Amino acid sequence: NPEAKKEPSGEDKPLIGMSFDSFLIERWQRDRDVFVSTASELGAEVNVQIANGSPSEQISQIEYFIKKGVDAIVVVAVDCYGLSDIVQKAKDAGIYVISYDRLIMNAKSDLYISFDNEMVGTMMAEALVDKQPHGAKILSICGSPTDQNVSQADIGFDAVIAKSDLSVVAQEYAPNWLAETAYTVVNSTIAQGILFDGVRCGNDDLASQAFLALSEHRLASTVKLVGQDADLAACQRIVEGTQLMTVYKPVEKLAKEAAEIVVKMIRGEMPQATDTIFDGTYDIPYKKLSPIMVTRDNIDEVIIDGGFHRREQVYLNLD
Repeated sequence: NPEAKKEPSGEDKPLIGMSFDSFLIERWQRDRDVFVSTASELGAEVNVQIANGSPSEQISQIEYFIKKGVDAIVVVAVDCYGLSDIVQKAKDAGIYVISYDRLIMNAKSDLYISFDNEMVGTMMAEALVDKQPHGAKILSICGSPTDQNVSQADIGFDAVIAKSDLSVVAQEYAPNWLAETAYTVVNSTIAQGILFDGVRCGNDDLASQAFLALSEHRLASTVKLVGQDADLAACQRIVEGTQLMTVYKPVEKLAKEAAEIVVKMIRGEMPQATDTIFDGTYDIPYKKLSPIMVTRDNIDEVIIDGGFHRREQVYLNLD
């Protein structure tokens, strides 16, 4: 059996390779820190590599992990559609492969662990529908077209908008999650004379740049802005009234659970995932966590009391 799992390396100390897309997005550093510390507490060693947004660099890193003979490889994919061959190579070498947060397509990962990304899109749309006048127009600035989460979030977002009387007047994607795309898109949409009442951004990094452009046109507090990740700047905008909502994904919980599951897998305990997800070719086990909608109404309770950001940080510009 080419997928027969290898025995854990040296003195039963599980060795895990972790390849990140990049650390440009604020949250990934939290994921890394919690994953590494949890795995270490469980007696595993983690080798972290950063692909800096390069698909070929990520493939090289996975190659390196295969050569090194790790027990499991955890991947935050740069290009969800370009890794099936290298994943197969890892699996043939008896290595577990985990799609972390982003689903690697057509690759038969041993596990996909993420938040409910469709729900992320649903929450963004619901927040806009709830706070917009009837017939409001939305500008949609999505994340990277090679990130499978983006299409999952779109399904949730589009379904809610379709049932409402809001409409999307323009939609753009940000290659490689390049935040500056949002600045350009907002400016060019205004320059074309297209009116909009709300901006849906794929994450808070994009929302920061959209906010910058809106501010320059004195539209920051009238146009409703939504994002995800609960970045500090977004939380500050929420209390200041220039961002309507963000979707908070408790990444510490995701990273901790992922580390625990991966170490168990290496030690021969397969996870009991209740859900499956279709990766384009295969149905794979899916461990799904729930995101949380954060608005002015619950930000103190969820973000501050929950210990994600400190009160003095969130209210910095108001105190």
